[in-house]
Amino acid sequence: MRYIPIVFVLLFSVGVLVGCGEKAKEAADVVVEQATGLGALEIKKQTDKDLAIIRAKAVFNVQNSQGMDMSSGPCLSNDLMPDWVLDVAHNPRQEIDNLPENQCASYLEGKANHFVELDPDGNLIKVQ
Repeated sequence: MRYIPIVFVLLFSVGVLVGCGEKAKEAADVVVEQATGLGALEIKKQTDKDLAIIRAKAVFNVQNSQGMDMSSGPCLSNDLMPDWVLDVAHNPRQEIDNLPENQCASYLEGKANHFVELDPDGNLIKVQ
């Protein structure tokens, strides 16, 4: 007996979604997004990427202004932010960029899962 109200609500909801069209579907999507947090997760991922790029360019500018040689494609930071590193590479990629000593150890060891890759002039190549 106690399942009858739940079934009624579900059937009513489906009827509303079918009968009201696009607005009801959009409202349902909002409810699902709020309940699951999937939308917030995507926003956080994008915010982390944006912040990582900003920090990467700041670190690059400091190191570059101090005369650091960027031609070998060095790792500039193994801890750009939690789970992120900053690597310099050439675009297009050169063999020197594939040498372990020119890559971020935290990323190679799996301690960091994301990276910002800038070219020797500080231009963004890739963020992942």
